[in-house]
Amino acid sequence: MLTGLNVAVIGGDARQLEVIRRLSEHDANLFLIGFDQLEHGYTGSVKINSHNISLEGMDAVILPVSGTGSEGQVEAVFSAEEIVLTREMVASTPEHCIFYSGIRTKYLEELMEKEKRKLVPILDRDDVAIYNSIPTVEGTIMLVIQHTDFTIHGSNIAVIGFGRTGMSVARTFAALGANVKVGARKQKDLARITEMGMKPFHLSELKDELSSIDICINTVPALVLSSDVLAAMPVHALIIDLASKPGGTDFHYAEKRGMKAILAPGLPGIVAPKTAGQILANALTILLTEQHQLERSMDNGSER
Repeated sequence: MLTGLNVAVIGGDARQLEVIRRLSEHDANLFLIGFDQLEHGYTGSVKINSHNISLEGMDAVILPVSGTGSEGQVEAVFSAEEIVLTREMVASTPEHCIFYSGIRTKYLEELMEKEKRKLVPILDRDDVAIYNSIPTVEGTIMLVIQHTDFTIHGSNIAVIGFGRTGMSVARTFAALGANVKVGARKQKDLARITEMGMKPFHLSELKDELSSIDICINTVPALVLSSDVLAAMPVHALIIDLASKPGGTDFHYAEKRGMKAILAPGLPGIVAPKTAGQILANALTILLTEQHQLERSMDNGSER
């Protein structure tokens, strides 16, 4: 149980509702920021006005999966007001306060370093990323079907990156009968791709390997599909970029060339927000329970 733990939940989408529900069940004291348009109430929760945000006394702060924008903007689909995480807000928290976010952002990392607060990017956890790859794959299949006039079966698909998401994407499309090739850098990944019955290639060979594909699915959060790589690809090729913003594709050049390129980093929250939210809620419950137990043991130690 999280009895006595003060947790602020700032912004987010439908996934955060599952997080709020789970933490409420575990008896945390919840302070909801950016949920003024949410009619549903939760036991033990208090809505805080977006114009008068205070994080004093918080033991933990939960941010959306997307973290913050370059200037601290926080996505909040249940609020009509813009919410910005400022240095003053972070500084007002107790030193032991931990900030939980889906991903790392430059703004967040610099802010936490300045104010000496701990940042925990939940999607860095292997378990969360692997579970999260399930709705990501389903959403990718949905996009491919919506934006092509041919079947997945028999199509030529290139998956860039063989991390936790890339592996799930590649395996699923291969199971659907596509001819899948996968680009990676590490030799161990190239070996595993071969063992799984797919064609491996090194990322240094991108231009040659993408010259005859129908669909390209990128999972690498770096500019891998640059203008010169895109120029070597068929114009009809569909690009689905699953990497976090701004993605790994030169979208301006793709549009200029007449190629269809879709940036889709938040698919779990779009195609299966309930399941994606439960994945986050499970991880956060474990992390907050560990934090709460540690804080209580330290308090007991100081009393002695």
